[in-house]
Amino acid sequence: MGAFTKGLGASIAIAAGYIPIAFSFGLAALNAGLSPTATLLISILIFAGASQFVLISLLASGVGLPIALPTVLLMNARHLFYGPAVCSRLDPIRAPSALLSFGLTDEVFAASMARFDELDLNERESWYIGMQTGAYLSWVVGTALGITLGHNLEHPPLWVSEALFFVLPALFFVLLLEMDIRNLLRTLIATALITAVLLCVLPSHLALALAILGGTLFHALGAHT
Repeated sequence: MGAFTKGLGASIAIAAGYIPIAFSFGLAALNAGLSPTATLLISILIFAGASQFVLISLLASGVGLPIALPTVLLMNARHLFYGPAVCSRLDPIRAPSALLSFGLTDEVFAASMARFDELDLNERESWYIGMQTGAYLSWVVGTALGITLGHNLEHPPLWVSEALFFVLPALFFVLLLEMDIRNLLRTLIATALITAVLLCVLPSHLALALAILGGTLFHALGAHT
């Protein structure tokens, strides 16, 4: 079995979480007034998980693209820390493929950093691209299912909606448990404190974005101490 195929297989756990939450994104986007085509293109071209929900929420509230897009970019700025961490675990002789950046989601990052040590150095990039591919396809398929079946689930039961929104954070938390638990707890506490302080002085969407950046920086610094 090749490294790419192994990575594709390793993405099954992430796909199990992505499909239902992407399904709920498809429903949420349609309910926010987006067309099926626009909804599917967001998942195909942006592929940003929770940031997609923030994007459609801002657009639905009438904020407009000049504010919505910078907010989403700020939320995703944590990937500036993810990228160097991933590259440091790959073969230093080979230049990293540009494909690595597109599928660098929180869950893919967490799962990969926990599994890299189990792989030979020359297999890691192919394995990583395989994992990204599986995660990406599951997100797009989940969105398509949400769009296709949306007319039958315009008003799903409350417990269904709440369960769908809980899938992604629960999946990410499980993946994080495979990492250094002490640094993880410190990061969670620091991020919670940063969030609480920022919510006192900033709108919730800006406070969340800055708290994510602060927590990511705290974790990056803690991992090297």
